[in-house]
Amino acid sequence: MRILITGGAGFIGSHTVDQLVVRDHEVVVLDNLDPQVHGNEVKTPANLETHLPARRIEFVRGDVRDRDALCAALQGVEAVVHLAAAVGVGQSMYAPSYYTDVNVGGQGTLLEAMVGDSKRYRRLVVASSMSIYGEGAYRCAVHGDVAPPPRPEAQLGVGQWELVCPSCKRTVEPVLTREDKPLQATSIYAVTKKTQEELALCFGRAYRIPTLALRFFNVYGSRQALSNPYTGVAAIFLSRLKNGKAPLVFEDGKQSRDFIHVSDVARAVVQAVEGEDEVWEACNVCTGRPVTVAQVAAALAERLGLDIAPVLVSRYRAGDIRHCIGDPLRGCQVLEFQAATTFQAGLDELIAWSERQNAVDRVEASFAELERQGLVR
Repeated sequence: MRILITGGAGFIGSHTVDQLVVRDHEVVVLDNLDPQVHGNEVKTPANLETHLPARRIEFVRGDVRDRDALCAALQGVEAVVHLAAAVGVGQSMYAPSYYTDVNVGGQGTLLEAMVGDSKRYRRLVVASSMSIYGEGAYRCAVHGDVAPPPRPEAQLGVGQWELVCPSCKRTVEPVLTREDKPLQATSIYAVTKKTQEELALCFGRAYRIPTLALRFFNVYGSRQALSNPYTGVAAIFLSRLKNGKAPLVFEDGKQSRDFIHVSDVARAVVQAVEGEDEVWEACNVCTGRPVTVAQVAAALAERLGLDIAPVLVSRYRAGDIRHCIGDPLRGCQVLEFQAATTFQAGLDELIAWSERQNAVDRVEASFAELERQGLVR
């Protein structure tokens, strides 16, 4: 099958390309090689160069907002995997025009280019995000399953980090978040991903193109840009530690997330694009296992042999959530997918890869920018 992957030179995209090529697919990669992710000097991503001699990959440098580039890349393509996006919760809050232009406008341009093609595509897979949930699902000892609203400023201002039941104000316990949980986007980035998901599913149903929106949870692993201060927390912490600096942790470090290794995420994408069922679904891509932010920092320092404890700044960022752990059941049923990489093995893979990388720490500059914008309180 000939498959277009937008953002195919990026973190998740490059791993997906590797797995598709191994499975004898032909891949067209469209990527603009954003300097924030790839640096300023990259002409052809290193991971793609290994495939080019075998003629299994066609690389097109172009932007998803450029319809001509998209139309050229879609030639002969049977399925589309749309991963290209501006990624960064904090940055999105002070660059909303850019994020909506790339994420929403770019996907609109892609869908329009697909409409202009006379063939019927056999599959559309779009990257969504766990960020669209806002807070995850919770359970109250008295009132059962609840979906509390975002924590109020008054509560956060006095360091009361945990959520409470909307009815009785008791502290609630985080539970696995299913796809039917009410969505409460708390950042511009999350709003754009929610819109991308809805656009894709609406478009797919109308044109009878089986479509899957994959809600990626906290992805980590090799090729995650170590010098991008708006990437995932594992890469940000690793960059700090490799520069001899303590990771900066918001709140008290006990906020929990569902960390899933990039090799598992790429496998979920491959299984989604290869599927045969006529399906229009949104699915979590997750492990179902909670890990706290402080645990990430401690595990990385231990594996690096460093005695550097994280700095708990006891402050919070606008739009941050407390807990969100995914329920993997629907992904297992629809995609026949189950995460296989343990958190410990995934960190080892990330660290081994990082030994060959130059990590430029830009965290303090990004922190200062968030402060300047009034987004750290």
